[in-house]
Amino acid sequence: MQNTAGRDEVIVGIDPREQSVPALAWAADEAVRRRLPLRLVVAVPPLPGGQHVDAPWNRTMLQVQGESALTEAAATVRALYAEVPLATELLDGTPSVVLCQKAAQARMVVVGSRRLSRPEELFSAGSVAVPVSAQADCPVVVVREPERAGQRHPHLVVGVDGSESSRTAMEFAVEEAALHSAALHAVWVWRRPVVSFGDEAAELDERRRILSETVAGRGGKYPDVKITHEVLRGHPVEELALASIGALVVVVGRHGRGGYSGMRLGSVVHGLLHRAECPVITVPESQHG
Repeated sequence: MQNTAGRDEVIVGIDPREQSVPALAWAADEAVRRRLPLRLVVAVPPLPGGQHVDAPWNRTMLQVQGESALTEAAATVRALYAEVPLATELLDGTPSVVLCQKAAQARMVVVGSRRLSRPEELFSAGSVAVPVSAQADCPVVVVREPERAGQRHPHLVVGVDGSESSRTAMEFAVEEAALHSAALHAVWVWRRPVVSFGDEAAELDERRRILSETVAGRGGKYPDVKITHEVLRGHPVEELALASIGALVVVVGRHGRGGYSGMRLGSVVHGLLHRAECPVITVPESQHG
């Protein structure tokens, strides 16, 4: 399980161009539930061609916009949760890099998603969701603007595949479910190979056995959390996206540290950042033993 010693804040990245109220509300609610302070962070990226004669003026304008965004975001949080301890911070640097640096001392990082296209994710200086989810040394919550209104049922979904990272995700998901007084549904999606020479029924039973072992005992620390589980056949992104409909969040594990592009983030996690109908929490494999 991720070592949380010294990680005493929930951090939310603020985009001065487009404030995400859902991300702010989610982060503030989480800070209250965890009894942690909330820190709002705006990063002012370096200007391309920084030696241009207008560079100082343009940078000052970006800093003013950043301060204004922080003031507006703080007012939004105060209107929602007046009691949460709140701090704001304006920093220089590429947003994804700054947030990954702050993540080293955070319990979690929360960001909104502007639904960037894949090229924008890979090459835009403003791309945050994918690189932070791939690199941050703490759980990262990506809160997309909702496409549809609807009642969310009090349950969470966690993706499991038998790996160490999915066990870490399972532990985090049980804790999160307890904080929200919600049930937890663990899902292992088996993508059946096109050509298989093995006993498919036996392979399916083996996955069910491993999933049961992964789930077993996880509720001991949180006995009030109802945990269900199932193995599904299909494409992991498709099935987990369907499972996300009506859920509070989907929790998935991350193997190691990914590159900036997110190519090492994993196709399932990357796909869920686009397809899930609820916030996605990416939990890194424990770096601390």
